[in-house]
Formats: sequence, structure tokens, C-alpha cells
Amino acid sequence: MEGPEVDIIEKMKIAREKDKEVVKVVEEMKKAKFKVLQGNEWQIKGDLVLKEEKVYVPKDKILRVEIIQLHHDMLVTEHKER
Repeated sequence: MEGPEVDIIEKMKIAREKDKEVVKVVEEMKKAKFKVLQGNEWQIKGDLVLKEEKVYVPKDKILRVEIIQLHHDMLVTEHKER
């Protein structure tokens, strides 16, 4: 995988370390050697942490804005004037 999504995943990993809720859950999952915790509420898939089957974005305002901008500016979702 290449491109901006790789950079975002790395930024998510860094931000995740600052998000106490996620750090606690990920640590519990690693200790127990589980990929799923609390009845599918939390999961680890590759480098991503999922909550309720959706990618969990750490509580980092700058990162969240960057993700929104990336998806807003994609050609598939780009707003075009008619």
C-alpha cells in the first residue's frame, strides 16, 4: 500500500498512543492474545483498531481534520460545479 493512506495509518498509530481509552484496550487485547475484545466491540485488524466494526480514529483533532480533507478531496467524492 502506498500513498497518503500509508502516512495516515502511521499518524493514527502515533495518535493512538496518546488516546488513553484505545491504549488500554489494545494493551488488554495484546496481553490476552486476542484480536477481538468485549464481544466484537473492539478489534485489531492489521495496523488498524476497529470499534464496532468501524476504523477507530484516535482523538487527535489535527489527524481527524486531515482524514476528512483527504476523503473530501478524492476524485470519487470531489464536489464539482455544474
